[in-house]
Formats: sequence, structure tokens, C-alpha cells
Amino acid sequence: MNTETVEPPVASSSRRELQAKVVSALRAKLPSHAVLSNDEDTTPYECDGLTAYRQRPLVVALPEDEAQVQAVLKACHALGVPVVARGAGTGLSGGAMPNAVGVTLSLAKFNRILKVDPVSRTAVVQCGVRNLAISEAAAPFGLYYAPDPSSQIACTIGGNVAENSGGVHCLKYGLTLHNVLRVRGFTAEGEPIEFGSEALDCAGLDLLALVIGSEGMLAVTTEVTVKLVPKPQLARCIMASFDDVRKAGDAVAAVIAAGIIPAGLEMMDKPMTAAVEDFVRAGYDLEAAAILLCESDGTPEEVEEEIGRMTDVLRGCGATAIAVSENEDERLKFWSGRKNAFPASGRISPDYMCLDSTIPRKRLADILLAIQQMEKKYNLRCCNVFHAGDGNLHPLVLFDANDPDELHRCELFGADILETSVAMGGTVSGEHGVGVEKLNSMCVQFTAAENEQMFGVKRAFDATGLLNPGKVIPTLQRCAEYGKQVFRGGQVQPFADLPRF
Repeated sequence: MNTETVEPPVASSSRRELQAKVVSALRAKLPSHAVLSNDEDTTPYECDGLTAYRQRPLVVALPEDEAQVQAVLKACHALGVPVVARGAGTGLSGGAMPNAVGVTLSLAKFNRILKVDPVSRTAVVQCGVRNLAISEAAAPFGLYYAPDPSSQIACTIGGNVAENSGGVHCLKYGLTLHNVLRVRGFTAEGEPIEFGSEALDCAGLDLLALVIGSEGMLAVTTEVTVKLVPKPQLARCIMASFDDVRKAGDAVAAVIAAGIIPAGLEMMDKPMTAAVEDFVRAGYDLEAAAILLCESDGTPEEVEEEIGRMTDVLRGCGATAIAVSENEDERLKFWSGRKNAFPASGRISPDYMCLDSTIPRKRLADILLAIQQMEKKYNLRCCNVFHAGDGNLHPLVLFDANDPDELHRCELFGADILETSVAMGGTVSGEHGVGVEKLNSMCVQFTAAENEQMFGVKRAFDATGLLNPGKVIPTLQRCAEYGKQVFRGGQVQPFADLPRF
């Protein structure tokens, strides 16, 4: 079964006929206002945060309860119509891009926090609850939800589950996978399914780690039980400047080698610090080749000791300047630039493509220097932010999507970064997922046999291939075609078969 093939163009008359059939089936299950089919109503759903690629969905369904989700899935399965689940649309890899002949299942109305239990330190929430809203609900109990993506003010927990999102504090507290106990939802056929347990263990095979990060290909998530952690008594942040990116990269490795696990360990290069400083006035050193933000949290005694140890390591690695936050306002000021890296980039470029590869920490300087050479090769600028502690890169390639040549060069630039990361011992994704953005680069990282194993897992959950088809796992045909291209000669067209901006 080919679960990756992009749907062929559909004649307008055939599309209208299919649309009418789907609308009729869904309106028999949902209120009429919860089924959208007019172009002006469905256009807002045509892309996620990867705005360069767009596809208007056939129909958008907006269920209000689990019974309606189940009804939509059963109806679509009976009709053989693809379904793409969508949360807040903040994803950056095209994972929520609609299928041309499919239903976009918007879960935006699933926004209730069902329970906060301060004794067990858990919260049960619907999939459309915003990441930050969980911490806000837990705050009166002195608790919070640790994973904190930069988009946490808008992104939903269901989307976090789909992508296994992290954040600036994931080094110490882990990714979504490490902070979720249970996921409930439905299969492609509309059958209820549950992964994990609120207990310490669950009966049978524990498939929780399988569904987290599966990008909506195995099941549709409707409810999530998350772990909560106590708010630390104190948190302080070091801002360290370096006059050389290799020194900064070596400092990251040295901090970890010293047995220190900071609450956060982030890195920004000079172009990125310039962009964010102009935006938020965080007090960054604009002369530094790279800046590290190193945070410690815990009791006052623990923080004082760890800040001292990290300061010694950073100085020993050649830091040219070190500042330590003296109060909470100053700590938040240090972090404001890192948290606003994406909007700051949007101020200096019409468009940007945010990459998401991961490399061994010791290769941080190597990848930064390689990216600098790529800027010359593709004649495009790139600003870099890193979850440096775990080697997760977020290069932002700046371009103008209205210029087809710039978009093409941006695609080449992005693929070059991903595949160079693989060559350095890394992987094509850390937390943004594969979606449609990284399909070709998956061919470089995985063999045909490995991809077929992944298809086998999908078939076990979704035998007809209706959940989010054409995403994440490349087919043998795609990989064969990609292999024929001379990538290093700049000939390949990574996303030639995708609808563009």
C-alpha cells in the first residue's frame, strides 16, 4: 500500500460531486455550522506554520465532542476519504497541510481543562488546550507543565503530542514524551483507543511512545493526561558571550561533560541576536559571535552552587562576557529574545523557513560554520537558534516566497542543512516533525527497508491509509526519484509536487 502518494488533480466536477457527498454525510452527524465547504470558509485552513505550501481542504469539520469526532471518522472511513487532524496550526513542517480530496478535522473546540490533581501532580486536558494554559491552571497549586515550545501561548497539547514538542527547558525536564502519562482518541475507523495509563504502568504493550510524535498518522488524539512538576523556588540565568562560534559550541559540550544538566542551555548566533535585540531590547551583546543562555533552577542553595560551576566552565572555555540575572524580571528579559526569535525573524524578512535537525553537541560549531558556507552557496541569509544542550538546531532561512527562485533556493538550503546534519551523525528532526517538509531528506537518513517497517506500523493502525496520508514516511518511488537527482549540484527540487504559495 502506498500511503505517501500525493493525490492526483481532481476534475472540478468530480471534486464538487465528492464534496457534496462528504458534506451530506457529515451534516447528518454534525450541526450544519460545524461543516465548512465554501472556499472563503476553508481557505484559513489551507496551511499550518509552513506557509510556503498550501492546499485548500475539500471540507472542514469542527466537532464539539468525542461522539462527533467518532462520527466524522466513521463517515470518512466509509467513504474512503482522507482525514487530517488539526490543532492550532502552529506546526512548522506542513504536518497539518490539508489533503486535496480530504477532510480537515479541526479540534479547536476541544479546549477544556477537565481536571487538575495537585496530589498526583497530573492534569487531564482536551487536545485543543493551549500549552501555556495548562501551567496557568496549575499555578495556584505551585505546579506547572514543563515542556515550553516558543509557540506555547498558542500551540495545543494535541499538536505537542503529534510532534513530540520540546522547548527551551527540555534538556532538564524532557520532551512531551517524558511529560505525558496517557493519550486517548480514536483510530481511523472511529474506534476508541487509549495509550499509556495514569498508573505507573499499563497492561499489555506500552505504545505511548509510539503515538507521541506520530504526526496524526496512527490515531486522532482527543484527551491527554500530563505530568505536572513543582515550580522551583528560584531560577537564575547566565548570559555568556563568545567571540568565536567554536568556543561557544565547545562550551556547551564542556558544561554537560562537567556533569551539569542546566534547566535550559540555548545558543544564538550573531545574526539572530541582532534580530531579536532590535525587537525586544533584551540587552544582548551585539558584538558576540554567539551567545549562550544557561539557566539553573531549584532551591537557592542549589542554584547558587550550579551557577558558580557553570560560570567557571564558561570562563574556562573563553567567554568574553558573563552576566547573571539578579532577579526574576532580569531572567525573563534574558529569555525574551530567545522566546521571540521567530517573530523577530519575521520582522527582517518577508518569509522564513525554520529547520529542525539534531546533531551531536560536539558538532555544533561544525554545523554553524557549514551553514555560513551555505549562505554563500544559495545567496540567502540564515539566523540560527539552538536547543544547544541536546543539539537541536533551529536555523531560520530567510527568503521571499513570492519569488519562485528564492523559494527554490530556500528549499535547497534547507535540505542541505538537514542532510549535512545526518552526515554529522544527527537526524533530520528534533521536535517539529517531518510532515511534508522533510520527506526527501528522510530518504537520506533511512533505508528502503527501514521506511517499509515504518509503513508496517502505520498499516497496523490505519490499514486503509486515510489518516494524514502523504506525510512523514517517503515511499520507495519518492526515494528512488530523489536519489536520481544530483543534490550537491543544486538540481534537485525537494517539494516540486506540493502546492506552493
